[in-house]
Amino acid sequence: MSLNKALIQIIEAKHHDPFTVLGRHKDKKETVIRLFLPEAVNVTLVDLEQPFSRIEGTDLFEWRGKGNKLPAHYQISWTDRQGQQHRSYDPYCFQPQLEDFDLHLIGEGKHHHAYRILGAHPRLIDDIPGTLFAVWAPCAERVSVIGDFNQWDGRTHPMRVRGSSGIWELFIPQLGSSHLYKFEIRTQNGDVSNRIDPYGNQFQKRPDTASIILDESTYQWNDEQWLTQRREDQWQKRPMSVYEIHLGSWQRGENGEFLNYREIADRLAHYVSELGFTHIELLPITEHPLDASWGYQATGYFAPTSRFGSPDDFRYFIDHLHQAGIGVILDWVPAHFPKDRHALARFDGSALYEHEDPRRGEHRDWGTLIFNFGRKEVCNFLLSSAIYWLEEFHIDGLRVDAVASMLYLDYSREPGDWLPNEHGGRENLEAVAFLQHLNEVTHKEQPGTVMIAEESTAWPQVSRPTWLGGLGFSMKWNMGWMHDSLSYMEKDPVYRHFHHDQLTFGLLYAFTENFVLPFSHDEVVHGKGSMINKMQGDNWQKFANLRLLYSFMYAYPGKKLLFMGCEFGQGSEWDEDKSLEWHLLEQAENRGLKTLVSDLNRLYKNNHALHSNEFAENGFEWIDCHDSGQSVLSFLRRGNDGSVVIIVVNFTPIPRHNYRIGLPSGGYYHEVLNSDSAYYGGSDIGNDGGICAEDEPWMGRDFSCTLDLPPLGAIILAPDKH
Repeated sequence: MSLNKALIQIIEAKHHDPFTVLGRHKDKKETVIRLFLPEAVNVTLVDLEQPFSRIEGTDLFEWRGKGNKLPAHYQISWTDRQGQQHRSYDPYCFQPQLEDFDLHLIGEGKHHHAYRILGAHPRLIDDIPGTLFAVWAPCAERVSVIGDFNQWDGRTHPMRVRGSSGIWELFIPQLGSSHLYKFEIRTQNGDVSNRIDPYGNQFQKRPDTASIILDESTYQWNDEQWLTQRREDQWQKRPMSVYEIHLGSWQRGENGEFLNYREIADRLAHYVSELGFTHIELLPITEHPLDASWGYQATGYFAPTSRFGSPDDFRYFIDHLHQAGIGVILDWVPAHFPKDRHALARFDGSALYEHEDPRRGEHRDWGTLIFNFGRKEVCNFLLSSAIYWLEEFHIDGLRVDAVASMLYLDYSREPGDWLPNEHGGRENLEAVAFLQHLNEVTHKEQPGTVMIAEESTAWPQVSRPTWLGGLGFSMKWNMGWMHDSLSYMEKDPVYRHFHHDQLTFGLLYAFTENFVLPFSHDEVVHGKGSMINKMQGDNWQKFANLRLLYSFMYAYPGKKLLFMGCEFGQGSEWDEDKSLEWHLLEQAENRGLKTLVSDLNRLYKNNHALHSNEFAENGFEWIDCHDSGQSVLSFLRRGNDGSVVIIVVNFTPIPRHNYRIGLPSGGYYHEVLNSDSAYYGGSDIGNDGGICAEDEPWMGRDFSCTLDLPPLGAIILAPDKH
């Protein structure tokens, strides 16, 4: 028989709507069922025990007859070329499963849980188990589900498109979890590519890239006490000191292999508790193909990387840390994505997730593509990803990477290599709108969680509410303070008095945003040197300088962040392929530095003056910011409970004896921390545990005292409460 065009398109895997050909149909007074089974030798309609006929010269099979006794979901059995028997329901006898309302919300960019609709989801339909697949590919000519269950043959399971939504779906009955799958996409110009599921929840270990069907998690969480406290706490007035970690290189196994999420959780909870940090921040663990990208070139926005285990292993990781009283922040990358052909780039043959014009759609520096924030479905994809991590994994907050690159159309571009906005400006208005919506939704749906911007410019009101015109972030990294502080500390102390303003300038803007003070991974890579080797002087002075810098950071207004290894003075730059240099803790100066960081964390957490007014001007006062000649700063911090601490820092290797400062009140002041203590490896110059205020006005204050300031040291004083 001659084949009509529709049948030829099915055979050639070019048909846009296979449900109009395959499955059950009426042909005059007959019922006709068509199947396409490339591996089948013979096929039987199980319910009527009648054979199908092969359409000559094809792998199409057809049954004709009276269908009044057929159930809605009929079964077929078939024998393949190897003689194996198969029995299943016909995928093409099922009606569309996705609700029109869900499709509408996704199209409007308002479906906060699109990951529950798109992707691969095992489910029961009319008591028949199977997996429902759905993917957004509006410009595709044909989309098929391929996997280890159909020999990766794109002709076998073509999907139906749901009208103008651009979403394709297919329910494959009796297909369960653990199977590998991808989407085979045929573009309008006939190109065919195999793509991962953008909403996939688990992937193979690199270099393999297939998605894995997962059952809904049955993990039993035990962190309700933590979540309740998180919802009720005012995080702005709570201490937050963050230990930044790259899971692949914090610690490794004896043979250099990666540890599992569960193994890392047990070790990390103990170590971070010992150090006293309140939170950890993970470099991106969203699935990514290249280790050297550190996770910043993500391909799986809804999947923890399989390098360290399964999604439930990662749930255990977070749960375990929460039970230890440690929060978990995830580094998240909505600014750009890699060009890997198996992932999002030109997903359906068009610039779907990115811009068509490289002047808007490509980061030249990073070799990556920029999300098209003007497309509602793309914004929905990213918003759903953020909600996914916060809701499904109990993540306590997201650190949003490279926000500056999102805000400016001319970011790192030469003149003529960027396109202005509709008003002729350089601001990316669509990205601004997305970030505002992202922060509004996450704060509303996940109260107590935080959104932190890595934003390196002077964009106003990054951490101010959207109803005031701000971007709505909880906090912003203080890159200016970080750069100024490190630049100052890298100078020989003999020249530091010329650069005193690098330490004081930051207070002019310290309360314009809710700031985090970061010494992050970016400062210890790419030839920048480790933190200890940025410091000046001999070995003793290097450690003294670093103890001084950390003490200054903990005394300065703002939440704290320190990258792994910096707490004990790792000597080498960070290398993602190696474990940290833990052997250095056998040396006294490294142990001393680690002990200081631990004591700073506890002092910071236990003293309201150091954490409860970090974002308020009334929480900070200069005592003396003008002593550039001796490179000394003195200031005080006030808590919302009326507590006060005094901080004096000496940035030269010269002890300053009988150094007088003004005090806010009389009485006895305890020396609650001295970075030069012998306990930390210092020279032990100090004030014998404390000092009494004198009734001698100084620096505009009614009381004062004289102090012995240690070389390259910081002292923190707290008045006696009695």
